[in-house]
Amino acid sequence: MADLKDQAPFETLDVRGKALPFPLYMTKKKMDQAENGQVLKILCDAPESAEDSIPRYAEKMGYTFDAVKLADRWELFIKKT
Repeated sequence: MADLKDQAPFETLDVRGKALPFPLYMTKKKMDQAENGQVLKILCDAPESAEDSIPRYAEKMGYTFDAVKLADRWELFIKKT
């Protein structure tokens, strides 16, 4: 099985510069629109969203989650299952 980051996302959501709770709210809204098997890519620069609220949401929903930390942001990947 390929890594989530290697799968083509159905959409890329840019939440850089957004304060809590907006990154999580926007992520939930996009995941509600996703079909099973689709991957959402999220560009995020808020540590509390990238390392806490979004991963916890994905775990709670039973979605597959992966994160890549870059110099100034995270790339988050959530696969709806």
